[in-house]
Amino acid sequence: MAILADEQTKVLVQGITGREAASFTKDMMEYGTQVVAGVTPGKKGQSVYGVPVFDTVAQAMAYQPADAAIISVPPLMVKEAALESLLNGIKLLVIVTERVPRKDTVELLELARQTGATVIGPNTLGLISPGVVKLGMAGGPVADVKKAYMPGKVGIASRSGGMTTEIANLLTTNGIGQSTCISVGGDPVVGSNFLDLVERFYKDPDTEAVVLFSEPGGVIEEKLAEWVQAEQVSMPIVTFIAGRFVDEMPGMRFGHAATIVEGEKGSTKSKIKVLERAGVKVAHAFSDIVTILRREYEV
Repeated sequence: MAILADEQTKVLVQGITGREAASFTKDMMEYGTQVVAGVTPGKKGQSVYGVPVFDTVAQAMAYQPADAAIISVPPLMVKEAALESLLNGIKLLVIVTERVPRKDTVELLELARQTGATVIGPNTLGLISPGVVKLGMAGGPVADVKKAYMPGKVGIASRSGGMTTEIANLLTTNGIGQSTCISVGGDPVVGSNFLDLVERFYKDPDTEAVVLFSEPGGVIEEKLAEWVQAEQVSMPIVTFIAGRFVDEMPGMRFGHAATIVEGEKGSTKSKIKVLERAGVKVAHAFSDIVTILRREYEV
């Protein structure tokens, strides 16, 4: 029912004493996520909703080893916080901070690669496996999460955090449950992308179809299409590509920092063309997602 994390995953929160981090820590705990410690330099001895706070990740890990870290600190402090978790053996980082300097992200991703860790974000709302675990802000408070998400066998990956929940809500409303739902992150450079995550979903015995929410900019959809063709992927993949008007305004930057188109490269026309050629089903209207899923997956 889950990729990346499950009900056994122990989580620490870096920057836990911040207002936003304290809020999503409460939401996660109420959903059943095991938040075992928090880290904020200079705040050792405090607690946030009963979660003990330490000055360093090393201190927190000595108190209770964690499997995942959620990082909610100012952009210029993200690299240091991420390196601290990686060097202390944490294998899953969820970076919710946005507008992290690209050079810092590249450096922390290189260390993650060397240590075999997975990074979601920066600029992500996190991930959720309905009924199992929730990391970060995905879905908001528990009452809202229970309305929008339901357990099932369709994975979701989205370049928009808000649309992660919108797609889940669309599926739930139509009686289609989800395995794991991931906000990939809106910064120009992110850790895990569609290609990484679809490969994970493809290997997950509890995921039988995937829905992607895409945007203009970047070429990861084109790389995904190449992989689908090369591996002859049989799992149904449905994608909705927003922002098609951006094709008519080359060089203009919109919304997420990565949403920029230069000529045909990264355009929605290009993405639709190569994805459809690879056998990925493209929903031309948002509501078509369900129609296509029912046709391809028989849900």
